[in-house]
Amino acid sequence: MQMSEQHWDAIYATTDHTDLAWYEPVPSTLALVTAHSTPDDSVIDVGGVSGTLAIALAQRGYRDLTVLDISERGLDASRAALWQHTDVVTWIHADVTAFVPTRQWRLWHDRAVFHFLTDARDRDAYRSAASAAVEPGGTLVVATFAPDGPEHCAGLPVRRYDVAALAAQFAPEFDVVDGRRLTPPSSLGDQRPYVGAVLRRAG
Repeated sequence: MQMSEQHWDAIYATTDHTDLAWYEPVPSTLALVTAHSTPDDSVIDVGGVSGTLAIALAQRGYRDLTVLDISERGLDASRAALWQHTDVVTWIHADVTAFVPTRQWRLWHDRAVFHFLTDARDRDAYRSAASAAVEPGGTLVVATFAPDGPEHCAGLPVRRYDVAALAAQFAPEFDVVDGRRLTPPSSLGDQRPYVGAVLRRAG
């Protein structure tokens, strides 16, 4: 199992989140999120401790945002980054593969968590959490390394996907509605190849 709280706490304890390899000052998935949601929709950002997506959405008028992460130290960084938006953000300290939602969201966003799940049981647990957390008719936006992306990140192995393979991971509970190779909107931050898939929950 790759989702070790101790592993991620150690990373966030020794490295500023803006210096991490996966940091993006402007999220490459932002256009997918805003194309498939409105400011009236609730959004949960899984592994979103950098805070950049939540900040971008708060600035666009979104009022119901949640950031979930396995690392308490990472969440501390998220709270610091989002200090101007604490009235619209909730933080959840949880391992997504053991997450039992107590509510539902209109959109689930994950950039660079799912590809760490190299064990099929962890991917099954992730899918169960996402299915329980996303409203019927709601949206799942997931981004992972592309097939030509790195095989390791943060000292851990990853699984790489193209859009079709990524979408297949969530069938039949979710149907693919969009997918593309992601282009970093900024010359700063992570420039490695990713793909993003937009999936709609049945119902």
